[in-house]
Amino acid sequence: MPLEKMILVEYADMKEEIKDLRKRIQKLESEIGRLENSIVTDSVSCGKKGKKSLGTVKISGVPNGLISRKRTTLAARRALLVEREAKLLELMNEAEEYINSIEKSELRMMFEFYYIDDLTWCQVAQRMNHAFPKRRIKYTEDNCRMRHNRFMDEIEKDLKKI
Repeated sequence: MPLEKMILVEYADMKEEIKDLRKRIQKLESEIGRLENSIVTDSVSCGKKGKKSLGTVKISGVPNGLISRKRTTLAARRALLVEREAKLLELMNEAEEYINSIEKSELRMMFEFYYIDDLTWCQVAQRMNHAFPKRRIKYTEDNCRMRHNRFMDEIEKDLKKI
């Protein structure tokens, strides 16, 4: 796989990974909030006199141990998110540089819509039809995807020649 295609694929994958990480952070924050507002109750024995129990006592409180573990996990995930977002920014710059190096304006727009704006091929076709309303043959989902695939195949062939 050519380096350029790897950059584009890695960029798309990294965006999805960051979305997932944000969801996990949000879920953890809501769990911590729920735990902080909850009170845990348990009953414990007061001791024994021989084989007989002296009675039980009901105790209640906030689950501090669980909350602190979740807060530690939350801090680690936030640090990971900052690190991944920095890496994503680098990949975005590399992806934009590569896309801007494509000679054909039409292909460049398709790549920007698909990779940078994160649109589906159907949405790419709609945007292309909006950008070029007087085009005789309208853009379709398959048309855009095939142009992308042909361009990538062409690059792979050019690299094999070298």
